[in-house]
Amino acid sequence: MGDSKEAGAEAPPAGAAAREGLSLLSQGESEEPAAQGSALFLGGNEVKSRAVVKYSSAPPRTAFARLEEKTDLKLPPANWLRESAKLGPAGTTILGNSKKSKPFSSFGMAYDFIDSVGNDVDVVSDSENIKKLLKIPYSKSHVSMAVHRIGRTLLLDELDIQELFMRSSQTGDWTWLKEFYQRLIDQKWQRKKKSKEHWYQKAILSKFLYYSINGDGAAQPVPSAAEQQESSSSDQTNNSDGASWPAPFEMPSSVSEDPSASSQGSEPLESSYIVGHVASAPKEQNLTTLFNDGENSQGLKNDFVRNILWTFEDIHMLVGSNMPIFGGGRYPAVSLRLRDNNKPINVLTGIDYWLDNLICNVPELVMCFHVNGIVQKYEMIKTEEIPNLENSNFSTKVIKDIAQNILSFLKSNCTKEGHTYWLFKASGSDIVKLYDLTTLCEETEDKYQNPFTMPVAILLYKVACNMMMKKNQNKKHYGTIRTLLLNCVKLLDKSRHPQIIASANYMLSELFQLDEPKTEDGSESPSNENSDESYSEEEEETPDSDENGPYSTGSGPADDSKAVAVIKSVGELSVPEKYKSIHQIRPSCAFPVCHDTEERCRLVLSYVLEGLKSVDSSIKKESDLPAADPNTPIPLKYEDESTRGGPEGLEKQMALFLDKMGSLQKGHYSSQSGMIPGSWQHKMKLQLILKSSKAYYVLSDAAMSLQKYGRALRYIKLALQSHDTYCCLCTNMLSEVLLFLSQYLTLCGDIQLMLAQNANNRAAHLEEFNYQTKEDQEILHSLHRESSCQGFAWATDLSTDLESQLSVSCKCYEAANEILQFSDLKSQNPEHYVQVLKRMGNIRNEIGVFYMNQAAALQSERVVSKSVSAAEQQLWKKSFSCFEKGIHNFESIDDATNAALLLCNTGRLMRICAQAHCGAGDEFKREFSPEEGLYYNKAVDYYLKALRSLGTRDIHPAVWDSVNWELSTTYFTMATLQQDYAPLSRRAQEQIEKEVSDAMMKSLKYCDVDSVSARQPLCQYRAATIHHRLASMYHSCLRNQVGDEHLRKQHRVLADLHYGKAVKLFQLLKDAPCELLRVQLERVAFAEFQMTSQNSNVGKLKTLSGALDIMVRTKHAFQLIRKELVEEFDQPKSDETTPAADSSPSLNREEVIKLLSIFESRLSFLLLQSIKLLSSTKKKTSNIEEDVVLKTNKQIYSQLLRATADKNATLVERIDVLIHLLDQLARGGASAVQ
Repeated sequence: MGDSKEAGAEAPPAGAAAREGLSLLSQGESEEPAAQGSALFLGGNEVKSRAVVKYSSAPPRTAFARLEEKTDLKLPPANWLRESAKLGPAGTTILGNSKKSKPFSSFGMAYDFIDSVGNDVDVVSDSENIKKLLKIPYSKSHVSMAVHRIGRTLLLDELDIQELFMRSSQTGDWTWLKEFYQRLIDQKWQRKKKSKEHWYQKAILSKFLYYSINGDGAAQPVPSAAEQQESSSSDQTNNSDGASWPAPFEMPSSVSEDPSASSQGSEPLESSYIVGHVASAPKEQNLTTLFNDGENSQGLKNDFVRNILWTFEDIHMLVGSNMPIFGGGRYPAVSLRLRDNNKPINVLTGIDYWLDNLICNVPELVMCFHVNGIVQKYEMIKTEEIPNLENSNFSTKVIKDIAQNILSFLKSNCTKEGHTYWLFKASGSDIVKLYDLTTLCEETEDKYQNPFTMPVAILLYKVACNMMMKKNQNKKHYGTIRTLLLNCVKLLDKSRHPQIIASANYMLSELFQLDEPKTEDGSESPSNENSDESYSEEEEETPDSDENGPYSTGSGPADDSKAVAVIKSVGELSVPEKYKSIHQIRPSCAFPVCHDTEERCRLVLSYVLEGLKSVDSSIKKESDLPAADPNTPIPLKYEDESTRGGPEGLEKQMALFLDKMGSLQKGHYSSQSGMIPGSWQHKMKLQLILKSSKAYYVLSDAAMSLQKYGRALRYIKLALQSHDTYCCLCTNMLSEVLLFLSQYLTLCGDIQLMLAQNANNRAAHLEEFNYQTKEDQEILHSLHRESSCQGFAWATDLSTDLESQLSVSCKCYEAANEILQFSDLKSQNPEHYVQVLKRMGNIRNEIGVFYMNQAAALQSERVVSKSVSAAEQQLWKKSFSCFEKGIHNFESIDDATNAALLLCNTGRLMRICAQAHCGAGDEFKREFSPEEGLYYNKAVDYYLKALRSLGTRDIHPAVWDSVNWELSTTYFTMATLQQDYAPLSRRAQEQIEKEVSDAMMKSLKYCDVDSVSARQPLCQYRAATIHHRLASMYHSCLRNQVGDEHLRKQHRVLADLHYGKAVKLFQLLKDAPCELLRVQLERVAFAEFQMTSQNSNVGKLKTLSGALDIMVRTKHAFQLIRKELVEEFDQPKSDETTPAADSSPSLNREEVIKLLSIFESRLSFLLLQSIKLLSSTKKKTSNIEEDVVLKTNKQIYSQLLRATADKNATLVERIDVLIHLLDQLARGGASAVQ
């Protein structure tokens, strides 16, 4: 074939642009039809044909040299079999010197145009195979083709039976197919040799084409006889003429760990079976795992000079062609043919020429006629005239029908992706049969004896990879990708091809979006099971009856049982729409609908596990590792710091962080299993581990939302273990991965907090936590091969101690925050940062409250007189520290509401501290201490800060009201204590009274009695109590005050004012009758005190009338008390259900009796005084009205004395009497009020 090395050196390389679909044209050929496509109208029958050159390795076309008449083609030209710059890198291939198409030629094209496979193109094949199929009804020759389905694309390759069986005889590899063929098709098979005439015709065609390009007449040395003999004899060897078949794909059980090694394990091809360009290709091609595919996997290359996208009617085909095309003069493109003048053109030759020109979009055909090798004449024929040539007349419409029928037949029956189908027609037979070789092969011991298994698997993988690259553009392809990958994995042996299986499983796991709910529209049918029914009209198969031709013998009915489908007569192919595809080549590949997150994650984890198993199985033990290759540099672990840049600092910080977190992995970045960093196993395992950690995180989050906290903790533990292993293996930490870790720790903190708050279900949570599926155990086992997985063990322990759980939760949030701090993630993920700080603030509040409650519990257990313990003080400090940090967290993210709540809790802590100090000292000598005052004032400060933090009530009304209430309570408590335990030893009475008055008024200021809310009755009660206490204080001052009349008058006015307000507020409340009664009695006492300082009877009588009027107004309080007593009598008292409030009479019967007795005595006293005064005035003046009042008062007084004398009367009866007397008093004492 000439000097291949020299050819390779001289040939101009095909540009990258050519691979992307641009043919290499000279400027003068920019109008070439091949670049535009055309529609041809032939013989009155419209046949649409459009051809676009996707790739061409041919140099710019040159004009063909018209040979002189009488040129002897039997003599070799000077340039015969020599390389020429005009030929380009295609070498002699362009002149038709190539043999039969390679057995995997369609795969080579499919690898180069992966975008077209599975979607846009119906057929990928060599043009010779297309022509052979379309000539079936016209030809008696045998047809043998392998058919594969990838998506909606069919790949057609010649299946050379002779070559296969010759190989079987030599190696024994194909015995199963040979036995099947001999048993069912041709029992007397033997090798057929080519005739001398065949070789003669090939030789003169070759010489003719070389003459035709040697138009410049340059003198070229004639090859020596030895070279000629070698060149011509090379055409007659089995290996060069026959299809070059690789050995069945085998691989040693141990896979090389060299990252450049082939993942699919290219077998050592014997020199006699090397495919195409394998010799010049790299020895081992690496099929990269993460979607960057080696171009020529398995050494299968696209050897065609042109790859053309040919649309014939509605059929889209990617066709490979080596037809020589010439240009020149007025012809932009012509095809050149050599014909024997003694042999007329027949239909088969006409179809051949017509289809070649259509496929390559060549408008004209130049035929050179010869007689016994002597050139006679040239004839030019337009492509559309070829079907009408004499002796080769054929209908283009029929050819179109044949094409559509054959495609429909194959589409309907070649339905299983990954299976190898065999389309076979015996020589001379009219019957075409389709067999499923994969099914036949599986009946043998080794299913990998099918040589198509590996190329099909790789193509499935490559198409899926290509679709994955575009997955974000259109998610409707997910079902298709999944089907492709599942079929790819099904074809491969796990021990032989771990890299592809690991990569395919990883891609399968990537199809399921873990971070968003799925919204598939498809049905939930299994997407990888496709119908393999034959076309319904052809299901009744008949025995072969054709006995013509050397390849065919009579066959029994057993033949039918093995065929998938049968075309009973090739004549049927000419009938329009005889074979109409009854279903799409790929049924709806609906992506499986996962009804919940757990189901989706479990699917992902199942694929991750399969991937991990593949990786682990391929990692060799140290003893199995090969000796170092002296030509291969040893990869060192250090890198030039100047090239690393930013991530280097991140690595150090991450290492320090992990060490701080308690990770036991001191040998960082080291794999315990011996994986080499940078190897495919290392890269793939990293991706799979990261995917598993994400899946477990999503599972944990889902369990958390279902309140299954034990299960959530188990899943987050697995997520963190996965991540810890990733950190141990990863040599270049990505910020995205750090963000995942921050999210995992945040969720772990949430779970620990919820477990702390749901301690009552601890047994159930523990059971969920300890449960583990077999799948989880196997994934964990794979993780343990690389790492101890103990880096975050502290975060995932299920503790029974509340303080410990809260502490771990806090530590998780702190760790998550620390990761965000030392990487630049804080600014990149502001939302996550805010969430982490919120959680930190919240957990610190929880811990602060926990310590505060513990301190309060210690305080309640302490003996009253005992001083504050050190333990209490320690708890206060811990609580205060937590609140302070929490406030800082919330303030840093401008969360005013939560900051206010924590300030409020700090105020509460100060009040607890104050209460702790009030217990010290003797109860009888008790005074309000300075420590109490200090802590109460601190509490007030914190509450005021909380209000300032909120700003206005509009921001958060509920929190605003709560802070106001707490502030009011603090002022009220402080004032009450100062009033009840006045520090007279340190301060003057007046000063204390002023402070009490100020505090009470401030308490009133923050006590909102007007707003309608659930707290309104409490506010009203508080305000009434404050007014009552202030009135009592001024009443007491008035009693004790001597001298300053102005001050006495002021106190009297204030006391009267506050008593009045207290009564109004208590009257609004239905559950405070005793308080109302007590205030009214104090008002009566206040009146009595005023009466003592009066001298005139008129003044006294007036004061008495006022006091009696107050007595009359207590009737409402008595009615409420009576109602409560009656209800209590009707429904037995239950201490558990009754609210513990002092204002409820049912809980304070003694107080009711006491107040009733006081009321009776004061009413008796007032009535007696009234009778005395009225009697004395009656002697002086006579007044009818006063007489009536006197009479009434005497009657009431008499009845009251009798009632109080009856010791057997019940409480309700006594109240009834009083209500009756007050009614009488109200009616009869009206004049006295005037």
